[in-house]
Amino acid sequence: MSTHVVADTATLTGRSLRHIFRSPDTIITTAVTPIALMLLFVYVFGGALQQSAGTENYVDYLLPGILLIAVASGIAYTAFRLFNDLQSGLFERFHSMPIARSSVLWAHVLTSLTANGITLAIIFGVGFLMGFRTGASPLAWLGVIGILLLFTLALTWLAIIAGLSAKTIDGATAFSYPLIFLPFISSAFVPTDTMPGPVRWFAENQPVTSIVDTIQALFAERPVGTEIWVALAWCVGILVVVSVLAIVAYRKKVR
Repeated sequence: MSTHVVADTATLTGRSLRHIFRSPDTIITTAVTPIALMLLFVYVFGGALQQSAGTENYVDYLLPGILLIAVASGIAYTAFRLFNDLQSGLFERFHSMPIARSSVLWAHVLTSLTANGITLAIIFGVGFLMGFRTGASPLAWLGVIGILLLFTLALTWLAIIAGLSAKTIDGATAFSYPLIFLPFISSAFVPTDTMPGPVRWFAENQPVTSIVDTIQALFAERPVGTEIWVALAWCVGILVVVSVLAIVAYRKKVR
């Protein structure tokens, strides 16, 4: 991006973040449901599931899946904010000004990454309070953060498509519901080998399982094997496809 685009993007991102920090209810709302699920599964179902998961501390096993649920919940607000800007005429107002058109879109992307990053930090904090422990090295932590960032970025561009294409506010956010449900049919709560045949096949061949398994291995200081490459392939593949589609949809919208 040119200096002009970077400056415009920074200005518009600052505007969006000020709205969030002045009314942090979206971040709080996004964090509440995953935290409630973590409390439920650890303190109510944890005793039964801990043995199936083959771990002495179920929150260690559970946390990666909860983080992905939080991201899937959080990106719905990206679509919501984008849809509101379109409906209010704010996009047209920005485009009538001497600013880079791409900066309007990038501001929403960066706002999503920041807001979801704050939510994930809150959930990590609660996880530590609940007994989550890891001896992961700084390099392993960087790997975890990188995968979560890539996953968030991919889903954010998917949210951009929803926000640009929706006809109603409910339509703008409804796309996130299947994404929130995906971790429940994965290795996020129990290993896939405990599942019946068709469910197990689906769980083992969808992106959440490889991402969860990679993060669990990094935190547990186990070899990640080929799972990390599968996880990265899913994230990068989704990112490339949806970002291209989002840019095409954006150009049609502002043409």
